[in-house]
Amino acid sequence: MVSLPSEGGVERSLLSWLDGVGWETHGLDGGRGAGVLDEAYERSNREVVYWNLLAEQVVALNDNVTEKNVDKFVSSLKRDLDVEHLMDGNRAFHRLLTKGKSFNIQRDDGASDTIYVDLIDHENPENNRFHAVNQFSVSRETTIRPDVTLFVNGIPLVTMELKSVAQDNDWHDAVSDLVAYEEDVPRLFVPGLFNVAADTMELRYGAVGAPREFYEPWNDAPEEFADDNATRQAIKALCNPATLLDLLKHFVFYEQQAGGDAKIVPRYMQYYAVNSILDRVAESEYDRGLIWHTQGSGKSFTMLYAAENLLSRPEVTRNPQVFIIVDTDKLNSQMRDQLANLSLEQWTEAESIDHLQRLIEEGSSQLVLTTIQKFEDVDPGVQGNDEVIVMSDEAHRFMEADLGSRLDAALPDCTHFGFTGTPVREGERHEDRNTFREFSPEGEDYLHRYTVKQGIDDGLILPVYFTLRHEMEWEIDEAGLDEEFEQEFRGMTTDQKREAIRENATARTLAELEPRVDRAVEEIDAHYDDHVAPNDWKGMVVTPSRRSAAMYGERLRQRRGDEEVEVLYTATKDDSDLIEQFHTDSEERDSIVKAFKQESNPKLLVVHNMLLTGFDAPILKTMYLDRNLKNHNLMQAIARTNRPAAGKENGEIVDFQGVFENIDEALDYDAETKAYAARDKDELYDDLVEQIERVMDIFDGIPKDDTQEATYDAVERVSTHPERREFKQQFRRLQNLYEAVAPDGRLVSEGIERDYKWLSRIHVAFKRTTSGEDDPEEEMREKTREIINDHVEIGEIKRDFPTYKLGEEFLEEVEGLDNPGVKASQIAHATREHLHPRENQNPRYKRLSERVTDIVERWHGEQIGDPEAVEALKSVEEEVLKVEKEADEQGMDAAEFAIYTHLTEETPETIESDEQAEAVAEEIVTQFRERVDRDYPGWRTNRQTIAEIERLLLDVLVVENDLGHLIRDNDEFVDAVRDYLVQNDG
Repeated sequence: MVSLPSEGGVERSLLSWLDGVGWETHGLDGGRGAGVLDEAYERSNREVVYWNLLAEQVVALNDNVTEKNVDKFVSSLKRDLDVEHLMDGNRAFHRLLTKGKSFNIQRDDGASDTIYVDLIDHENPENNRFHAVNQFSVSRETTIRPDVTLFVNGIPLVTMELKSVAQDNDWHDAVSDLVAYEEDVPRLFVPGLFNVAADTMELRYGAVGAPREFYEPWNDAPEEFADDNATRQAIKALCNPATLLDLLKHFVFYEQQAGGDAKIVPRYMQYYAVNSILDRVAESEYDRGLIWHTQGSGKSFTMLYAAENLLSRPEVTRNPQVFIIVDTDKLNSQMRDQLANLSLEQWTEAESIDHLQRLIEEGSSQLVLTTIQKFEDVDPGVQGNDEVIVMSDEAHRFMEADLGSRLDAALPDCTHFGFTGTPVREGERHEDRNTFREFSPEGEDYLHRYTVKQGIDDGLILPVYFTLRHEMEWEIDEAGLDEEFEQEFRGMTTDQKREAIRENATARTLAELEPRVDRAVEEIDAHYDDHVAPNDWKGMVVTPSRRSAAMYGERLRQRRGDEEVEVLYTATKDDSDLIEQFHTDSEERDSIVKAFKQESNPKLLVVHNMLLTGFDAPILKTMYLDRNLKNHNLMQAIARTNRPAAGKENGEIVDFQGVFENIDEALDYDAETKAYAARDKDELYDDLVEQIERVMDIFDGIPKDDTQEATYDAVERVSTHPERREFKQQFRRLQNLYEAVAPDGRLVSEGIERDYKWLSRIHVAFKRTTSGEDDPEEEMREKTREIINDHVEIGEIKRDFPTYKLGEEFLEEVEGLDNPGVKASQIAHATREHLHPRENQNPRYKRLSERVTDIVERWHGEQIGDPEAVEALKSVEEEVLKVEKEADEQGMDAAEFAIYTHLTEETPETIESDEQAEAVAEEIVTQFRERVDRDYPGWRTNRQTIAEIERLLLDVLVVENDLGHLIRDNDEFVDAVRDYLVQNDG
């Protein structure tokens, strides 16, 4: 028998992988695994912890907790789940999971002692119980049922949502579900560490409370977990019990942010780099190491995780003093602000040279933040702690002048780690700068590396493309130039004249020539309007001198206005009027930079010797480079444009200096770094050509014209699996590529614009048909929207593909569609849209929703054809309409009818007659209205509300109607009735 790929198949595979790395799994047979633990430990659907299992483990792990007092302890712990704000509760509960919970116990002599009770044994992981189960159902205000949940000692630490790409869902949809679960039932996530979203092909994880954009891949593994199947490798490497407990205990930060705390868990390269550092310190064989992580990968957090682990793990170092050293006041301020907002406790900042020397002499075990410049006058030989670990940020810059020597003299007995995204290898002589020789033991280039390619593959940074603009046509008055030349250099010999030209005709001189600046500004202005402004990105002009920066600033302001252009460089007292007009103080510069990072003005920054390092602005798309940069300086500049943002496909450098004419000379790095650091803009065009062919191939055999028949056939083809998912994903990438390349004459001459117009038309029709959007063209990017406005008849598409809300008229009007595939898509969408928010309002809605899912899965799996799907979905839709109609006919409100339906259809054997069911339902709703206070926000989840509902059910069912077996034999009945009352609001 052939079994179609499904979410259930992904679920079973994942459980089998967890089983292989040490989890006790339930659900491998395809059944509901959580049901096994629910029965074994008597859990009701309202609870998120297996309290009986936790009680057993607490007694086993703690000498002073016994079967006599454990119930008291558990009752106290339950109150820790009662929180108003998820992240506040998560932060407090994380402390309980890692530090233990205080508990008062009675001694035999009647006195009491306060002890700390461990919920998890971190020192002996084998003493814990690790369970992985599927379909763990929780009912609070609503009911959720994540696909897989990981429990340690009965406490849920990881929640997983899985999708099948064969069913037109992917990990993006799984993340959406997880975010919704956190909003619907936050109690489940109060103890949580992180969530996992996965589909058949990919996996992403994110800390509890993380926004969608912070779900990231785990794309590396130690040898024991290495696997060709990337998802299987990620599950084994990330979720094996040892790594999970290590992350829980040692790799969680809480960061204060506007709007509340954020939970931070490490990226995989941060986790493995920190463990490499810990291993090196513990082994003591070498006293240095280089961490080479590409720009944008989060080196600051890697250092902070390393510092936290060094200070808190006596098995690595007993009493260490840890230094983080930066080389600018700006970086020092950024790191200081970061530390102030984090949950890292043992740190201080060196406020002066004298203060730094005192800190070194005292040698206290803490983190010390300082700049390298403060070591300039620190006395040698005053190191007061023999366990000093130094981490130098942007380590390639620490080998200038004698500051590196001063650091070595002040801390001669330290272990020194260099962090850089742009190492330097400038020659082999001792006096040449060489990051590898400075920080790497013999025979080792780096202790840990995360490459540009890995960053692009993981989506942490974007590819950067360059365009050469350095060859300009000059109109030169040769006779006049010769005359001026002779005037200037008369009296010199020929050799002296040549020497004078060599000394003065530098790149900087050329950059300050007015005709050249005029021509470059004209190019920048046009390029910005065509390529950058349409989608609200921003640009930066990088110049070789303050004078050239001022010249660019003047001319760009004349063209674009003062508000759109700002110029940044340092000021001196004797500056000319040209340069002085753009003077700014540090406060003004900070304000300009802050505004640039947002959507407001300025749109263009002109800079000299500023913002080329440590400046992250995802809104920056294009750099206009008129300065000759090489090696690490060039890599730093490239990194300014590669920060991801929604809809941003790539960064871009327009090169006015010819830096990229020979990239092998500009970048002295390995072949992979050169290949991925920056690419010719023609490669981006080639990517677009390949992508448009890929999307057009989906519609092979369909005429590419504007007829109604062609549009119908195209939408039908992408309305079912697998073309549906492929079209959604591939058009999104095509749109980004087109926006990045256009305008370009080749788009017209090669027919690409024509094909893109046709695909844009189909995409609008597809979106309007399948998602119910009235104006899907509004969400299109700017250049694509222009194409649609100019070339696509939106009115015609609206007539061809109407969108209907569920109702009596829908069944009549949908018959006007000839295409059964389009019919099925519309009916499925409208029915799901109607049912989804009502699933907990009536048991029939839940059953009908499950029927829709089953029909659509069989339709996508080609078990039934389009006409059969239409008929099956229409029958469901008719039943949906009957629910409300039948309630009206029987004179019941929504809550009464839901309870009545549950009694008569879900548990008919428990009542004597329909009349009894109707009377019981009416009495429950009446009591609910009279006894439950609903006049304040949050009443739906209030514990008093829940308790009062349970009491009134006891009164109505047990006292008045002798139906106590409904409660005694069926926990789910109470949960269901509470949902009906709360969801329908009485």
